[in-house]
Amino acid sequence: MRPQMVIITKNTLSAMALRSLLMDIAKGVDVTCYGSLEEYQRAEAEGLPHFFVSADVVFRNSEFFRGYVRRTVVITDGEAEAFVQSGFRTIDARWSEQAIAREILSIHSVGHPAGHDANHPVSGHPHATSVQTQLSQREQEVLALMVKGYINKEIADRLNISLATVIFHRNNISEKLQTRSIGRLTIYAVLNSIVSLSEI
Repeated sequence: MRPQMVIITKNTLSAMALRSLLMDIAKGVDVTCYGSLEEYQRAEAEGLPHFFVSADVVFRNSEFFRGYVRRTVVITDGEAEAFVQSGFRTIDARWSEQAIAREILSIHSVGHPAGHDANHPVSGHPHATSVQTQLSQREQEVLALMVKGYINKEIADRLNISLATVIFHRNNISEKLQTRSIGRLTIYAVLNSIVSLSEI
């Protein structure tokens, strides 16, 4: 049976964005979204999934989630101390996309140090076999600085290249990886050892 992740939240847009990040991080995992715990239970899904659940759902169904503390990440909107004290991992929905990606990577690395499929690149490109065949050495250097938070001028200065060259490389990176999302680029960079989680 394939590993499973379940997202439970009423916020459809948040669920879709989180699903995209989770699918980038954990290749080969089924990620399913539900609007409520009742909807999930009606689906009669088999297996023991990892849950990503909005705080209000956990509050209303505390008895159920108490049995899954180690398998549940609570999506908060600010205050998370009560969940942390109860042993839950949390992600603040107000964080930047990159901060959310970094936290998911951190959570994932604890439970799956080698990943679910460590040899599979993160981009959706069907012919990609490794980061080396996707990005040039210079593009990897630019990407590393991008996900560390450097702006174009700083990247140009650090790599001793022109601003136009940085923009050219950024465009190539986005085209090759089929995304401009800094969260997805961060995931790609970490999972393909371009940067370490501690560097971002």
